[in-house]
Amino acid sequence: MRAWRRSCAGLLAVLWLSGCGGDDDGTQTPRTDGEQQQEQQERQEPSADATRAAEAPVAVEPLSVEIAVSATLREDRRLMLEGDTNLPDDARLLIVMERELSGVRWQSRTSVAGRRFAAGPFGPGSGLPDGGYTITVNLVEASVQPAAVRERIGDKGEHLEGPLVRNGRHGLGQVASYSRRYLIGSEPRRASDQVEMLEVE
Repeated sequence: MRAWRRSCAGLLAVLWLSGCGGDDDGTQTPRTDGEQQQEQQERQEPSADATRAAEAPVAVEPLSVEIAVSATLREDRRLMLEGDTNLPDDARLLIVMERELSGVRWQSRTSVAGRRFAAGPFGPGSGLPDGGYTITVNLVEASVQPAAVRERIGDKGEHLEGPLVRNGRHGLGQVASYSRRYLIGSEPRRASDQVEMLEVE
């Protein structure tokens, strides 16, 4: 039993000595204080390249929003809307049509697909009465957009720019909005208004 303990102690001593660093001749070279400090700094501080990579934000090119719409009046005097845009696919839009005389509104939600969108029909089952109407296409707040859309426009729409872009309500960031007036029927239009006449197709 004593012989076994001595052999274990001898083995541990050999392992301990072999674990210690040294020169080729078996002697250990002590490190200077400067070398020890430098080694500690290298352990604690990341490299300059790693720091720059962590701090550098991913550059996103600004998106100058473009929206164009065309409306058609169906035989039942209800309105269909189609549009083109450079907004990313799956961007969620809220389209509002308002009758100017009464303030009655119709709304439709749709999404962009292949740079196009469509919505409708707008209006009551009996058809739209003659008069002026305003159609507004809204890109809703980034907080309710899909992740891929937020990545392009920014978490608060900060990558959006152009004349259609404005600040949203309640501090939720930037949104985009496009409006156009349409006239149905024979109501005379004022010369100062940008109005498109619609007839049944």
